[in-house]
Amino acid sequence: MTRTLTLIRVFGAMLLVYSLADVPPILVSLAYRDGMTSHFVQDMTVTATAGLIFYLIGRPFERELKAKDGFLLVVMAWTGVAAFSTYPLMSAIPGLSFTDAYFEAMSGLSTTGATVLTGLDQLPASVNFWRHELNWLGGMGIIVLAVAILPVLGVGGRQMFMAETPGPMKDSKLTPRITETAKNLWLIYAGITLACLLSLKLAGMNWLDAVCHAFSVMGLGGFSTHDASIGYFDSPAIEFVLIFFMLIAGMNFATHFLAFNARNLNPYRHDIEVTPFLVLVLGSCAGIAIYLWQQGTYASVWTALRYASFNLVSMATDCGLVSTDFNQWPIFAPLWMLFLSCISVSTGSTGGGIKMMRTLILLKQSQLQMFLLTHPSSVNPLKLGHMVISENIILSVLGFIFVYFMSIVILTLLLIVSGLDLESAFSAILACINNAGPGLNKVGPATNYAILTDFQTWICALSMFLGRIEVFTALIIFTPTFWRK
Repeated sequence: MTRTLTLIRVFGAMLLVYSLADVPPILVSLAYRDGMTSHFVQDMTVTATAGLIFYLIGRPFERELKAKDGFLLVVMAWTGVAAFSTYPLMSAIPGLSFTDAYFEAMSGLSTTGATVLTGLDQLPASVNFWRHELNWLGGMGIIVLAVAILPVLGVGGRQMFMAETPGPMKDSKLTPRITETAKNLWLIYAGITLACLLSLKLAGMNWLDAVCHAFSVMGLGGFSTHDASIGYFDSPAIEFVLIFFMLIAGMNFATHFLAFNARNLNPYRHDIEVTPFLVLVLGSCAGIAIYLWQQGTYASVWTALRYASFNLVSMATDCGLVSTDFNQWPIFAPLWMLFLSCISVSTGSTGGGIKMMRTLILLKQSQLQMFLLTHPSSVNPLKLGHMVISENIILSVLGFIFVYFMSIVILTLLLIVSGLDLESAFSAILACINNAGPGLNKVGPATNYAILTDFQTWICALSMFLGRIEVFTALIIFTPTFWRK
């Protein structure tokens, strides 16, 4: 009981902070006079009031958080904050159900970019801004934001940060204090977002589109202000800017921080994920472009390179912005793009999936096992660069990948048994659990997830949630050992 009330207190403090997220869309609503100001004021009031009530209820039971509390709080935060993010969507869009609003909010906060909405071009400016703000906040993680701010309210943050931090290397630190680490990550994140925003404005977007798409790209969230996504602009300059910043967002933000501090590019050279990430993604751009040209999809190899590069980089980095309906391409190309969405992005980026670090560890471990079959007496530790990978990390990676693929299989089967065809079901789950956005067939880039039933919508929302917090964080709370004292 004491643990529950302590978590309620912390969650309440988080809601108090999160209520401030309504301030920017209120300002946008006032600037554009779109009639949504009162709705965002009401949302801020409800969120802040609920947060204050939770905080006061749990305040007498204040204690230091333990490691187990971090996992519970991450689950509570992601599911609860998404619920409190639904009101502006439901108030702006007549007839939008809570199920669809929750899906949209979870898609935003989990940086998936899958949408159930149409008529995005006609949405009130502040509502479109709100959707993209969810992408941006979710990109670095609501929990990391809380870690940077909540110490002011007397809430310790290390357990939350450790539960939220993606990837196998959870113990690496940028600075000695967890609060400073979170703040530094946010400063780098905000700085690169500003650079992206200004670049998009120079490339031809208006201010609202530039802000929204900068938020979407840096969070690798994939929301757009237009139904046609980036195809609306039909601009090679805009596509080039977005490709560059998607690649930046697909790298470890700790590396960006170290490079900024060192004022040179050496940290990128020493990061063992950067080179494989860039070689795999950029090499795939060239390969898929040549494939599409040879298949007659595009008459010119340069046209093929333009469309292949943007859409492949977007899917490989789990962003999900699109410039054309790649569902119409020969099936190998979109399947390869979905495969890349599983493995490409770096640990510590705003992308999803298995991540490049785990991919490299799995590849090295497979090579090592084949070597040991022919040299069983040799002692050959697994290394990545100059770093020796411990057996505990290897086992953790293998366990994660097993649970990851089993989750895909089970969730896909649930969609199939509910009536969805195999291609749509499999691609929807893969796109959602990788936080990539568009799938294929009925959930392809030319359509959206509005065709799903309520049951299917909740399954996809669950997939996005599991993908964002990397499966284990959610599943661990259902194990008997977690609840033993």
